[in-house]
Amino acid sequence: MSNHESRPAAQAHVHQGIIPSYMLAKLAESERYSHAAEAARQTLIAPAPAQRRAQLQLSIDENGALVATVEAAPNRTISDAHGTETLPGTVVRTEDEPTVADGAVNQAFDGLGATFQMLLDAFQRNSVDGQGLPLDATVHYGSGYDNAFWNGERMVFGDGDGQVFQGFTGATSVIGHELGHGVVQYTAALEYQGQPGALNESIADVFGALTEQHLQGQTADQATWLIGAGIFTPAVHGKALRSMLHPGTAYDDPELGKDPQPADMSGYVKTTDDNGGVHVNSGIPNRAFALFAVELGGHAWETAGSVWYRALTGGLPASATFAQFAKATIAEADKVSTATGDAARMAWASVGVIKAGVGSATGSATGDERTSG
Repeated sequence: MSNHESRPAAQAHVHQGIIPSYMLAKLAESERYSHAAEAARQTLIAPAPAQRRAQLQLSIDENGALVATVEAAPNRTISDAHGTETLPGTVVRTEDEPTVADGAVNQAFDGLGATFQMLLDAFQRNSVDGQGLPLDATVHYGSGYDNAFWNGERMVFGDGDGQVFQGFTGATSVIGHELGHGVVQYTAALEYQGQPGALNESIADVFGALTEQHLQGQTADQATWLIGAGIFTPAVHGKALRSMLHPGTAYDDPELGKDPQPADMSGYVKTTDDNGGVHVNSGIPNRAFALFAVELGGHAWETAGSVWYRALTGGLPASATFAQFAKATIAEADKVSTATGDAARMAWASVGVIKAGVGSATGSATGDERTSG
């Protein structure tokens, strides 16, 4: 366990929602979707709202003897807010209980489990804190609430407005993303502002994508690399909230506008909105990871994911820039093999964080920067 693992929970008051504020602000002005516009306005002004578990595994060894081992297992509790903004709500399903009639409850339960299993299988990490933290979630939060977020202690899901956003429990990548914020919280505790905040969002997207790919058994070249696929209604011209492999292409809708994520540092957005562009500029390190994983091939949660995870948990400062994180990932990739290190350099050079053919990352954004806000 690294020294970071003992850090107290950081920034628990920050609502790291899957839907960025700039998208909600755009939707709030919609004349076409009047109900969705009101829901977006209400979502924007909504107030912010240690037990361990294991399972016994029995098997027969080559001599026919019974072998008992203890393996980490999730400890999930799903609550229902019944359309209020009061947490945690009423407990409606706990670990070892069967499915219930409410599909959102079951989807949340399964998504928490899928994330737990990916973290365990890929990184030998026992829950988001590495020590078996119970996984709690609340569904049916608010009335037409257009977001899902990690509040430092639990997952919270809105049901969406029904015109633009559907319920948020149906996307495994969303659940993996939000619990990914929990992993960041208990490790590097990246500041939620500017480049470290964009790294926070990007690493959460990496966990979201890996959770979905792990659940479906996909290789890097089979994966969609989409975050939030399925949360838009059919009325929206878009396939997801973000595309890790092709930032800026996830949606292009008359009401929501066009996906604003840049694919490299030439489009880096300097802004005071969105905590300094945390959701916008996360597309840059997102693409670096996706390119790295596709170049390596195979299952992304194995080599590529392990490199990113070790960089996150190996002493990364809370104020880390893209350049600092690139340097950390390249160092970890070099430990795997020369080819892996070269693939990491290629990925970061492709998005302009380091110069092509150079082994170290540049210290600041390169190229022209777009200004917003």
